Amino acid sequence: MFGKKNPSASEDSSSYTTPASTSINSLVIGTNIEGTIHATSDIRIDGNINGTLHCSGRVIIGEDGKVEGDIQCENAVIEGTFTGTLTVASTLNVKETAVIRGDVNTQKLHVQNGAVFNVNCNTGGSKIKSISEDIPAADMASGI
Repeated sequence: MFGKKNPSASEDSSSYTTPASTSINSLVIGTNIEGTIHATSDIRIDGNINGTLHCSGRVIIGEDGKVEGDIQCENAVIEGTFTGTLTVASTLNVKETAVIRGDVNTQKLHVQNGAVFNVNCNTGGSKIKSISEDIPAADMASGI
């Protein structure tokens, strides 16, 4: 009991790593990247990206984050600025501080009051119909 060292207690705690399933990449304020990024885990962007981002997980653009280009990801939370084409396989959450311009394709969409959301948007895997497509031509001609 006394005099024996616990092998795990003597290990350097810096040698432990977080499992990949809970890992998150982070691009901090003041960092600028141009080009193509591939991420297999979540990524948070508080800096600037000009290019393409492919992410197997969730993309978070923080309030100070700015992305210009294309993003393809599983889920996204936008608090900052995005300009380009955004393709989200599952759910896109647009926070009140977000500014989004361009094209958006997603299955589910949540937009909070105050967000700037100037996009061409496809949701649920199908193109959104215009109101005039639902009104018969005869009614359109008569002004009804």
